[in-house]
Amino acid sequence: MTVRTALLSVSDKKGLVEFAQGLDSLGVKLISTGGTYRSLLDAGVAVGTVESYTGSPEVMDGRVKTLHPRVHGGLLARAGRDDADLERIGAEFIDLVAVNLYPFEKTLEKPNSTFEDLIENIDIGGPSMLRSAAKNHDRVTVVCDAADYALVLEEIRESGSVRDRTRRRLAAKVFAHTSAYDSAIAKWLAAYV
Repeated sequence: MTVRTALLSVSDKKGLVEFAQGLDSLGVKLISTGGTYRSLLDAGVAVGTVESYTGSPEVMDGRVKTLHPRVHGGLLARAGRDDADLERIGAEFIDLVAVNLYPFEKTLEKPNSTFEDLIENIDIGGPSMLRSAAKNHDRVTVVCDAADYALVLEEIRESGSVRDRTRRRLAAKVFAHTSAYDSAIAKWLAAYV
């Protein structure tokens, strides 16, 4: 599937600007959230906001920004099957998602982290986007590790899309990653029961 639109939302900005510049140079439309948007804008990368894409502002101090039908519809939509629904909700296909999660485990390792600090570092929208994209990996490329940016760019440069096998491998990586993330949270929270 040709990559036309990408949603980028990362806590760890390592490699982000170069990845986004590469996507932009290939004609990929970029959408982003908060800090990621500001980093890309500061680097001179053409990028739109999730807020402008969804028509909804971030609310609750950023707790709700990507949990929106236009985001998840754009990720979960099947080409040729869900086009009318996408049109009805004013969404478009999102072909690539790059997300890394709030640093829960790094926060847990800090000796002075409070219960509140840890709660606020439980990512909700990130895992939701990753899982939506991974579920629909037949059409969507999902990246949760900056180490995969170069491969994804290389494949898009070659053919305009990412190989089926690569999309499957990246989807499997996402489910392993979100599973480990949730396990770390569950283990920590169980200590408070």
